[in-house]
Amino acid sequence: MKFVLALAFGDPTHSCELARTAEEAGWDAIALSDHVFFPEKLTSPYPYADDGVPRFGPDDPFPDPWVAIGAMAAVTTRIRFLTNIYILPLRNPIVVAKTVGTAALMSNNRVSLGIGMGWMREEFDLLGEDFRRRGRRADEMIDVMRKLWTGGMVEHHGEFFDFDRLQVSPAPSQPVPILVGGISEPALRRIGKLGDGWVSDIHTIDELGAYVEKIGRYREEYGRADVPLEVVASPSDARGIEDLRRMGDLGITHMNTMPWHRYGGPTEDLEKKKDGIKRFAEDLIEPLR
Repeated sequence: MKFVLALAFGDPTHSCELARTAEEAGWDAIALSDHVFFPEKLTSPYPYADDGVPRFGPDDPFPDPWVAIGAMAAVTTRIRFLTNIYILPLRNPIVVAKTVGTAALMSNNRVSLGIGMGWMREEFDLLGEDFRRRGRRADEMIDVMRKLWTGGMVEHHGEFFDFDRLQVSPAPSQPVPILVGGISEPALRRIGKLGDGWVSDIHTIDELGAYVEKIGRYREEYGRADVPLEVVASPSDARGIEDLRRMGDLGITHMNTMPWHRYGGPTEDLEKKKDGIKRFAEDLIEPLR
């Protein structure tokens, strides 16, 4: 089991200090979330809440994840970074390939691209992208980015993107893992067909196990059953070592969490956050290893 520190909705000015603390305490990775803006009038329902209301609002910060990753990578040497998640079909794949490839190369290949299709129609409308066909567009974007990350001249002729031979430099020196978020059938099928892993929402351990099993069936369908699968999970009911071991038995490879919630609840106090990171490592990470 590996451990991922979730930095969603937190003060961006704390990020570098928290990254250093997490690396020193033995954490494996840091996850950052993504939205471009929050509209004053929101009509799109949030798919991960029964009432359709997001867990965050306009005052919750969403710093650009790749700028934040660059800053944190500069003050660390080992810990990895991933997006949970990056709304891929809002963007142009050549620009994303350039940004992520640069971050991967300059961090010594310490980044993974966690992607989602997005749920907020308002973002797509304002940024000029088709909300209805975002899934098909993202699937093709994955193909485009993987071509560009190989280095050298490449071309692509598809439904949404069509270009003759070109080269994006620098290219990462290793493939960038692409993790896919979501729990819909199209999302789970996308993981089976194209993804290197899955990024969950908040679920019970039993629910997570059921999703992993379903992803496994899709991977078998696409002839990818033997390809390693990273599962970055946010369990709602993991309390101790035995719970973590059960998660590992279910094929879950990473636990994603805000550790200070375990030791006093939500906080924006930097020292309390650092204390939560250290205590979690002492209580769970070190004994498990």
